[in-house]
Amino acid sequence: MRKVIVLILAVVLVAAFYELGHRRSGSPKPASSQGNPAPEFSLAGLDGRPLSLADYRGKVVLLDFWATWCVPCRAEIPHFVEFQNKYREQGLQVVGISMDDGLKPVQEFYQQYKMNYPVALGTDKVAESYGGVLGLPVTFLIGRDGRIAAKYIGAAHMPVIEQKIQTLLQAN
Repeated sequence: MRKVIVLILAVVLVAAFYELGHRRSGSPKPASSQGNPAPEFSLAGLDGRPLSLADYRGKVVLLDFWATWCVPCRAEIPHFVEFQNKYREQGLQVVGISMDDGLKPVQEFYQQYKMNYPVALGTDKVAESYGGVLGLPVTFLIGRDGRIAAKYIGAAHMPVIEQKIQTLLQAN
């Protein structure tokens, strides 16, 4: 009986690795790849009003997929609040997409961390359009032209992000 279970697990693993390799090598670049247009979305913001990426066309957008329970997200958000304060007048707009299951913890977190930028509850569809958000945080920098300039998976090094923001703000 053990041999059968081991054999089934082996077949499942081989099939999974084959599918993963096939998708990576044979598929076109996902929409979330650097240089491609950032996928549009419209979600309900914490204030109940629609939050759409199109509203920020012409600005540099820092798009952050995060959650209240995510420890690295909690460490990054104060920096994003600072970036919004520091670079707002130059054309930066930070936008948060919370991947939490409910609105209440996000609203409480928003107040506790004195977030100064719009936040919406994300959906699986939006996460998938950005290449799948399999872990958090995931941060995108989107240029004034609406194209993805950078993608950071996991806790990002803030000086690197800030340098990229400065570069994008200086570009026309």
